[in-house]
Amino acid sequence: MVPSGETLRPEGTQQMTGEEQGPIASSSGFYDVPGANPVGTSGADATNSESKGLRYLKIQRIATWNVRGMSQVSQCECYVSLFLPSASFEMARTKIIKDCKDSVWNETFCYRIQNQVKNILELTVHDENSCLLDGHPLTVFFDVTKLRLGETICLTFPLDPKIQENLKVEFSLENLPVLHENIVTNGVLVSREISCLEVEVKKEKTLKYDSKDEIALFTVQGSYEESQKLPLTFAVPLEFHYIKYKESALEAELPKKFCGTTPFHHGLHARPKELDVRLGYELCLDEQVFIQKRKKIVAGALKNVLHVENDLQDQEVPVVAVMATGGGARAFTALHGHLLGLQKLNLLDCLTYISGSSGSTWTLSNLYEEPGWSQQDLLGAVAEARRNMCQCKLNCLTLCHLKEYCNILKQRQMDGYKTCITDLWGLFIEKALGNGRCSSTLSEQKHALNHGQNPLPIYMVLNTRDKYSLQEFKEWMEFTPFEVGLLKYGAYIRAEDFGSKFFMGRMMKKVPESQICFMKGMWSNIFSYNLLDLWQASDSSEDSFWRRYTWNRVKQIEEKPPLLPAEEAVNTYLTIPTCKIMKILHDIITERVTTSSFYNFLNGFQLNNGYLENKHFYIWKDTILDTFPNQLMTPLEYLCLVDTAAYIDSSYAPLMKPEREVDVIIHLNYSSGSQTSSLEDASKYFAKQGIPFPKVDMSREKNLKECHVFEDSTDSKAPIVVFFPLINDTFRKYKAPGIKRGPAELKQGEVDVTSPLSPYGIQNFEYTKENFDKLIELTSYNIQNNKNAILQALQRAIERKKHQKK
Repeated sequence: MVPSGETLRPEGTQQMTGEEQGPIASSSGFYDVPGANPVGTSGADATNSESKGLRYLKIQRIATWNVRGMSQVSQCECYVSLFLPSASFEMARTKIIKDCKDSVWNETFCYRIQNQVKNILELTVHDENSCLLDGHPLTVFFDVTKLRLGETICLTFPLDPKIQENLKVEFSLENLPVLHENIVTNGVLVSREISCLEVEVKKEKTLKYDSKDEIALFTVQGSYEESQKLPLTFAVPLEFHYIKYKESALEAELPKKFCGTTPFHHGLHARPKELDVRLGYELCLDEQVFIQKRKKIVAGALKNVLHVENDLQDQEVPVVAVMATGGGARAFTALHGHLLGLQKLNLLDCLTYISGSSGSTWTLSNLYEEPGWSQQDLLGAVAEARRNMCQCKLNCLTLCHLKEYCNILKQRQMDGYKTCITDLWGLFIEKALGNGRCSSTLSEQKHALNHGQNPLPIYMVLNTRDKYSLQEFKEWMEFTPFEVGLLKYGAYIRAEDFGSKFFMGRMMKKVPESQICFMKGMWSNIFSYNLLDLWQASDSSEDSFWRRYTWNRVKQIEEKPPLLPAEEAVNTYLTIPTCKIMKILHDIITERVTTSSFYNFLNGFQLNNGYLENKHFYIWKDTILDTFPNQLMTPLEYLCLVDTAAYIDSSYAPLMKPEREVDVIIHLNYSSGSQTSSLEDASKYFAKQGIPFPKVDMSREKNLKECHVFEDSTDSKAPIVVFFPLINDTFRKYKAPGIKRGPAELKQGEVDVTSPLSPYGIQNFEYTKENFDKLIELTSYNIQNNKNAILQALQRAIERKKHQKK
């Protein structure tokens, strides 16, 4: 048997030998194939495609001073591990030196690095005798960008200044002038060249292949395929796709009868292919075309409702959006009423975007089944929603329907999706509140946008991770019928490709597009809280109990001698782990077991060396991992998607994308509890991020009005926000704007939308016909009764556009 871990190299592979190669090279090997053509070196809409050389990083000497034993019952048995994930998949380590607090390792470690990629070297000091309560090992995170080309330098990293516990490392950095790599980057993400290794059984006449059980296991760590099994009687070759200039090794495990033989051969070939992930922060071409079509409709509608004499020029047409929060069935119902009110004021054609999250996405996904929904009388859609909301939901849980759900989920698994309770939730929503078109998809909604006849819908979720609370890690993710993407990274894929498998920006396996019912379940994933989310909801202080005792301590340190500051360099950090018991506790309280999982289309990408300085990344940078590139870009097979309400109940984020240039946002609020918290939280969040937004503080508002308008008079880039809380104010006495109720009609004005006994509580999924009608009439009335406030905001936006034009 070829031992697991043995490195096999294709013919023509160049390999460093002797001391130059070092332990890393000898343990993992390089797939450095001169002249191999890469698989794809360009990407649509990528902002930068360039050819860059690689560099050679050498670490020749490591030493430690005054290292304390981590165990109180035995002497220190010290060693140092090295990990550079942007260059190698393996963790290298020095030999162990026993019973010595001052250790020196004259060992050499070598890496081939891409200069355009953020390379963070992790140096960890270990003690073999560590026990369960130890807070060690200590890890230093060092940015290789700080090293100067052609120089050798010895740096000292203070581990504990009090006792002069130090780590000393000697570095050198050289050019590799022979090797050049074509990369594609948008200034944040980097797509590198990939090569394809083909492994095929070689039919040996002296060997018999008569058993189907004779299977070889091949592994290329870090490749898209990772590990594959190959029957030795099988003629079809295996393929492994991997980063061309990243250290990779082919490992093989063969049946015992082939011990000492190599009954297969391998070679390299390429399939030139452009990127299937769009790297760019600009709007996609489809959305740009849509905006041009929609702008003509918006200009005509604004001229009519504002009674403008002259036609508006393109530069004078404001971008108006509706922003709807979540709120379950309450949001589903109330959004119908609000849109009906806007239609009665002839304002639907003034909208360019409608964004929604959670329950409001159910309304939008139903409406966009109809190509011309905003041009038709919405009373028909309201009647359909009324029929669904007022029917008994127990009918959706009959044995017959449960069998139907089971069969659909089995087919979904066969299609290649990972299923969970959220998918069952989506099937229930579709059966209870949908249009009965379970087979429709998000990309099919493009037929409602072909002529710019409707506003562009945007659906919002958060991408998060296990082992983190939402305060610590969350990333805004948007869905339109055109594209799906993560705002922070400027990475987008076609809507029909969401759920497929990607590697380094190339689609590796096409998976059928997810049905809209599963998207509804994912957009409104109410099962996604972990224990730490719940704790921090009641204790949001920076120095909470869990942060102090269950998280690793991180502190910034300085190298000695001090290096010249590099503009793109990340600070050097030292992490001090918490004890293992607290680490176990942390893993328990941060476990997410019901999140929606879709294949990660960022798989394989690396970070650009200057990603932190990129203005697009910077405005969305708000997680604890953003300054830790290795952890931020940890290879993850799946995205972990949750409802935005778990953090801020709003769908503002895509509307605040600078490229969309939104001028007016009509905020429709359906949140539980405080009606102002979602707006105030959004205002604080955007202020923290440096994104223009009006300052909102409604703490002094004793009695909410039906409509509040907010504008930042000092910054014309901040949108005008027209805020509609879900309240019952003048509707009690007026059945229509300016028309009072008669004595017999006062009961119809009694709509309880705030008390704990409200029929519209988040737990209620079935309304009586009377309660449904009341909520529709209330929300439609609130819009119509504040016509002047909306029109004044639109007029003000046009004036600002004209001023900007001048």
